[in-house]
Amino acid sequence: MLFNSVTFLVFYVVVFALYWALRRREWQNLLLIGASYVFYGTWSWKFLLLLIFSTLFDYGCARAVASATEPRRRRAFLIASVAANLALLGTFKYAGFFQHEFAAFLDGLGFSVQPWVLHIVLPVGLSFYTFQSLGYVIDVYRGKVPAVRNLPEYALYVAFFPQLVAGPIERAAHMLPQYRAERVFNGAAVESGLMLMAWGLFKKMVIADNLAPYVNAVFAHPADYSGMGLFTAVLFFTFQIYGDFSGYSDCARGVARTLGFDLMVNFNLPYFSRNPVEFWQRWHISLSQWFQDYLYFPLALRYMRRGGWASKYKAHIISFLLIGLWHGANWTFIVFGLYWGLVIAGFLYFQERRAESGEESAPTRWGTALSVAVTFIIACVGWVLFRAPSLGAAASVMAGLFRTTGANAVLRPDVADVSSLWLLVAGLWIVECCYRLAPQLLAGLTATPTRRLLLRHALLVIIVVVYLASQQHKILPFIYFQF
Repeated sequence: MLFNSVTFLVFYVVVFALYWALRRREWQNLLLIGASYVFYGTWSWKFLLLLIFSTLFDYGCARAVASATEPRRRRAFLIASVAANLALLGTFKYAGFFQHEFAAFLDGLGFSVQPWVLHIVLPVGLSFYTFQSLGYVIDVYRGKVPAVRNLPEYALYVAFFPQLVAGPIERAAHMLPQYRAERVFNGAAVESGLMLMAWGLFKKMVIADNLAPYVNAVFAHPADYSGMGLFTAVLFFTFQIYGDFSGYSDCARGVARTLGFDLMVNFNLPYFSRNPVEFWQRWHISLSQWFQDYLYFPLALRYMRRGGWASKYKAHIISFLLIGLWHGANWTFIVFGLYWGLVIAGFLYFQERRAESGEESAPTRWGTALSVAVTFIIACVGWVLFRAPSLGAAASVMAGLFRTTGANAVLRPDVADVSSLWLLVAGLWIVECCYRLAPQLLAGLTATPTRRLLLRHALLVIIVVVYLASQQHKILPFIYFQF
């Protein structure tokens, strides 16, 4: 069930009406659990069984960790949870990839192997809810949160439908208290939630979905296009994936807000970042923080105990290598993660050398602008690796950026005129600039309730008009559903 479908609209209206008609928190939670299972089960009831199994298993593991008195037993139940979640990911996400690569390796050695082909469909959202559930068990083991005794509360924590299939990856300390608290209908929160949903759908359906046909056409045959055509496709994908993924996060936060819940901000104007570290503090924040807390810090601490100046750099590289692998079973994602790990390790190394030599100085306005531009270019290079279907295609795109021959535009009836696509990108950029560079202007426009109401209604009208005028009316899935 997609946020950008009529089916979800009907589903949401029914759930919203029933939810606020109920007066008791327990009944509201049960309704949300049922609604979340219906939402997820529309893809496949088999996937739903997997979600329920994961919920029950980690619920039991966390209870066992909390009740065990011996450190060895506590560690054993934690390892059981980690092993089970990684086994799910390994089986459904990576088994086919590693089987294929192992067969290719043996073939290269001269052994003729006919591999047993695994036709496994990746359950939607598997990487998100397994990480969320696993993080909860680790937090119980570390003593950061108590083990949940109320099974419906934990089931809702794992399966809450707005953020179930594409995040943000929430923490138990943030969400569980909200599921235990009484909710009171708040008209202002509902209104702001609806506006957030509208803005998210606008970024997805008007910006991202209109850029997609151009990007798909160019990346499918990069050798046919000139450097300008490839440059346009790379830039368009940079904004497509932002509009698509941040649009989903805005929709998730908006839906949750109308139901009385607060989800974390998952994107914070990442393309205004001044360096690679800041970029990952602003892009997919929930995933970056998850790997930071549960992988990078333990790795860095372990390396530092062993000694050596390169300890934290190794931890960064390994963490980002696994972030890349988290995205999918493809060499492009692995190299994508390695690329970012090396970039960030290199940035931190040179930053520390500058600090030691005393060369650091207060950034100027032009220096900041240059830093933002360089970071944006670094991100664009990374997105080539992310989007290309193979490493060969990624190399073809990068090499072709300097080519003068080939088509400059995509001449297909299902692809919008390039000039109109540039206008969409410019419009998104202008709005983001206003939020980033003109907070005083926005504060003035929303200084009174009347002004806020007029601005919201004006924005809603603009969103509807631009959507109706856009050329892309197909319902396209969100990019991160495949992860």
